Amino acid sequence: MSDTAGSTLADWERAEIDRANASDLTPVLFVHGLWLLSSSWQPWREFFEDSGFTTVAPGWPDDPATVAEAREHPEAFAKKMVQQVTDHYLEAARLLDQAPVVIGHSFGGLIAQKVAGEGVAALTVAIDNAPFRGVLPLPASSLKSAAPVLANPANAGRGVTLTYEQFRYGWANALEEDEAKHLYETYHVPAAGAPLFQAAFANFNPFGGETVVDSKNPERGPMLLIAGEKDHTVPPAITNASYRIQSKNPGTTQEITIPNRGHSLTIDSGWRVVADEALAFVQRFIQ
Repeated sequence: MSDTAGSTLADWERAEIDRANASDLTPVLFVHGLWLLSSSWQPWREFFEDSGFTTVAPGWPDDPATVAEAREHPEAFAKKMVQQVTDHYLEAARLLDQAPVVIGHSFGGLIAQKVAGEGVAALTVAIDNAPFRGVLPLPASSLKSAAPVLANPANAGRGVTLTYEQFRYGWANALEEDEAKHLYETYHVPAAGAPLFQAAFANFNPFGGETVVDSKNPERGPMLLIAGEKDHTVPPAITNASYRIQSKNPGTTQEITIPNRGHSLTIDSGWRVVADEALAFVQRFIQ
């Protein structure tokens, strides 16, 4: 870890920030969600760097370095909380010399919107974002996808691994079996249970909880919300409810749905379709 007092950024994360600052290019800050590591963004990073940007992809605080290590140590993911992770990415964003484009998926999409609400993002793309306080739909498929965690209150303090069958339903329902198995074997890692409890009960917390997003900040910047049509974990109803709230912001807000795609849309063989949409939106505002 860095020896900077109070910092949660690891040395490798600071090195990525230094590299981005040295490039003098607009940085793209990638935020991953549950059951993935930051390495899952590598194809996106190469794509955006080939398109003239620099990229930074921090992990969540103290994430294991590799998928193999993560699977051996599920306890490393225990008790990570939404605001703790948000603060980690906010620290990274504020150390960048230029306000970053922020791209997040799933809980990373929620965190990306929290970062945008702090006024530090140049532009935000939230893909299949986890619900924030005020997003009311709770589709049955979303509850079923979260059941491996929410069914046991003790999971709030644990790192939880999905079985292949659970991953198949929540993430890879729109894929052929071979690709679904490949993604599970290549990318899936344990995840903190706490954020799912925080999101599930956010609207019952009178103090708002850690999933509150400041959607009204006039410094929020442009925002694109992307949904996967067949996503079981974050169905389009959640993205649409998020859009209705965010669209009241004075900044540009756009929503699109990618046909025939599930929650794996950022890591499966169709990732370029999603990345192309994200890049086109970014290039409308940043050259």
